[in-house]
Amino acid sequence: MNINKLIVIAFMLSVISACENKKGAEGTKSKTEIVNGIATSTFKVWGNCGMCKKTIEKSLDVDGVSMADWSTETNMIIVSYDINKISLDQIQKNIAAAGYDNEKYKGDSGAYNNLPECCQYIRMK
Repeated sequence: MNINKLIVIAFMLSVISACENKKGAEGTKSKTEIVNGIATSTFKVWGNCGMCKKTIEKSLDVDGVSMADWSTETNMIIVSYDINKISLDQIQKNIAAAGYDNEKYKGDSGAYNNLPECCQYIRMK
């Protein structure tokens, strides 16, 4: 394993640890760190349950995204991606297209209405 991968893994573990220490905290901050063209971004995505987790993470099963982990407890997602293949903006659009509001985009209403009842969270304004 090369040093760059170790740095990214260490960063992801520290972010996960920080998020877990702030369970339910509304004040959790968005952030992005870039190391050698690989970005790791953390931001809020509204949702409720384990089914939401699967749908949100599946929306990022695309070229350029190497890891996506959404927390049902904090509603924060951690995404690692190649900035030469996909942008944070596109990542947030993909999540919104699946029906989930995030910090930048409101989820697609048709997709939201098709979510299972347990996944229909209280929408942002």
